[in-house]
Amino acid sequence: MTNLFIPRDSAAVAVGAEEIAATAARRRGVTVIRTGSRGLHWLEPLIEVETPAGRVAYGPVGADDITAVLDAAIAGGAPHRLRIGKPEDHPFLKRQTRLTFSRCGIIDPLSWSDYVAHGGGKGLTRARAIGADATIAEITASGLRGRGGAGFPAGIKWKTTRDAKGDNKYIVCNADEGDSGTFADRMLMEGDPFALIEGMAIAALAVGATKGFIYIRSEYPLAIAVMREALGIARARNLLDGCDIEIRVGAGSYVCGEETALLESLEGKRGQVRAKPPLPAHAGLFGRPTVVNNVLTLATAPVILADGGAAYAKHGAAKSRGTMPIQLAGNLKHGGLFEAPFGLTLGELVTDIGGGTASGRPVRAVQVGGPLGAYFPPALFDTPFDYEAFAAKDGLIGHGGIVVFDDTVDMARQARFAMEFCAIESCGKCTPCRIGSVRGKETIDRIIAGENVAANIALVEDLCATMKAGSLCALGGFVPYPVLSAIRHFREDFEP
Repeated sequence: MTNLFIPRDSAAVAVGAEEIAATAARRRGVTVIRTGSRGLHWLEPLIEVETPAGRVAYGPVGADDITAVLDAAIAGGAPHRLRIGKPEDHPFLKRQTRLTFSRCGIIDPLSWSDYVAHGGGKGLTRARAIGADATIAEITASGLRGRGGAGFPAGIKWKTTRDAKGDNKYIVCNADEGDSGTFADRMLMEGDPFALIEGMAIAALAVGATKGFIYIRSEYPLAIAVMREALGIARARNLLDGCDIEIRVGAGSYVCGEETALLESLEGKRGQVRAKPPLPAHAGLFGRPTVVNNVLTLATAPVILADGGAAYAKHGAAKSRGTMPIQLAGNLKHGGLFEAPFGLTLGELVTDIGGGTASGRPVRAVQVGGPLGAYFPPALFDTPFDYEAFAAKDGLIGHGGIVVFDDTVDMARQARFAMEFCAIESCGKCTPCRIGSVRGKETIDRIIAGENVAANIALVEDLCATMKAGSLCALGGFVPYPVLSAIRHFREDFEP
């Protein structure tokens, strides 16, 4: 019997993985095992065959290649022009330090025995053995910061929630991944859902929560389906440790990625940002103490508890400890997920690892941190990928998405897009965001038309200062990052 591993990840399915799996399933002597993705997206669909020497991969497998590739795979990993060899020896994977994503693309996402065989469950077992206070101490010692974008220390958030008084406490997973160029949350939920469930169980034990919610964006139907099935398995095996977890599906609002707007949505209200204080750790969901962390933060907790906080903290740079699943996207040859310790430079990520532009033209700008992230020119490619280094250059790493543009991009129109995006997605609660974004779009339109360019640029800069200081949340407050960086680094695009 030959085992073939074929991804059921959304990215692979979009380019033909289902047809390959169906064809393979009809072959005698073949067992098809559906996995998540390893994150080499330019090679999808990527199929692997189990051989005595380890797995051998082939990709990208097109419709015309299926039969020949399957013949080669079934023949024990025989030569073919699409043969890659051992996946772990591929340069893109070999350079990574996979901790959070160590199982993605390797295991059957819905097999608990497969999960355990590859190290799953150890973190929760240890957390139960050492207790809540020691668990929080390990998370704190690891230096883990929120991977959703804010970068707030997870240990402090957990301890604050544990110490807060409340008859009920909640764990809320923010899986409303909406930044441009980001897909790590989706990959994790589709490829290793038990890691997230285990992480939420650890967090619940640490803070004393009895209920958890996973808030997933509606645009992720496969992730929703996989998580629901995985939760059913976890319940049947009594793995949730006294904290039931429920899935809620968002309705497409970008601002609901902000933690308090997300909580409002979970409560059945319109997704609007709450003023702080109180912080969710004190009065969050239904007014009770609540931990709100994103998928990657919670899914990393089992790694930390299994190996120890000190071991995790050995990775990284400066105050940015551990690894970051970096998502390479846009006009790039080698797009995909690259997990590595903080500290690689932006230039290494774009040019060396990403391979430069797919168009073959020079890189002109790189946006990091989603639609509200700053644009970096090649002159800043020596910037280390960590929270403080990016902040020092008036940027942010956000959820770790990198979007590359070649020299055909018009940066004045990119600045306009940031204002337009904010105007469309604003929850409307605060004036700087609701009105400022509309006035900003109108002003940039005048700049593009060549009207009073210098005066209107000064007006946009003043407006950005107001939005940054006066907006209730990051939607309005972070719009200045792309707009001002576009003006600062690509001024020629704003001048006639």
